[in-house]
Amino acid sequence: MDCKNQKVSGNSSSSSSKLILYSYWQSSCSWRVRFALNLKGLSYEYKAVNLSKGEQFNPEFEKLNPLHYVPVLVDDNVVVSDSYAILLYLEENYPQRPLLPADPQLRALNLQAASIVNSSIQPLHKLSLLKYIEEKFGPEERILWAQSNIEKGFLALEKLLKDYVSRYATGEDVYMADVFLAPQIAVVNRFNIDMSKFPTLSRIYESYKALPDFLASSPERQPDAVC
Repeated sequence: MDCKNQKVSGNSSSSSSKLILYSYWQSSCSWRVRFALNLKGLSYEYKAVNLSKGEQFNPEFEKLNPLHYVPVLVDDNVVVSDSYAILLYLEENYPQRPLLPADPQLRALNLQAASIVNSSIQPLHKLSLLKYIEEKFGPEERILWAQSNIEKGFLALEKLLKDYVSRYATGEDVYMADVFLAPQIAVVNRFNIDMSKFPTLSRIYESYKALPDFLASSPERQPDAVC
């Protein structure tokens, strides 16, 4: 099956969309944005960027993001790269189904949790970095590096959320912290993380697995999943 650009529908009843998402099925950063778009009921055109084939270095994509990363969201003449920036853009311009709570303390908590995943966990187990570590120090150091940084971040999240967590990270509603946490927890089985060390995160992940919008955004359900 060839990789093809496809229209992906969230919960919106609109038959057309101006939103275009450049994504790669295995990218957890892209997964966050797909999850958020689904929660907001926004349909979008899915444009696959095959990172394993180096399509992120194509001149066309480089114009969108000179760093050669996915995801990139195009909204008419607005181009936004980086999942954190994309989520903030969506909050400001598509306020339906808010992903940040009105309460200032909970809002700050969501932004902080999202930032921990975005800045202190995911970048430290990027495929390019792990490949470099393996080349320099061997495969054992590669997995130890990933485990150490993921567990450090997860421990911080456990402490941060312990007084606020309920069904989801900061209560009974899905917010931005959840949008970042769900894909991050989902991918840790690649690194043999013992999730029994993180009971809070393990419990809320069970809640995520029951969400249709999360399941629809999962890697295996994307148009380029078999490529």
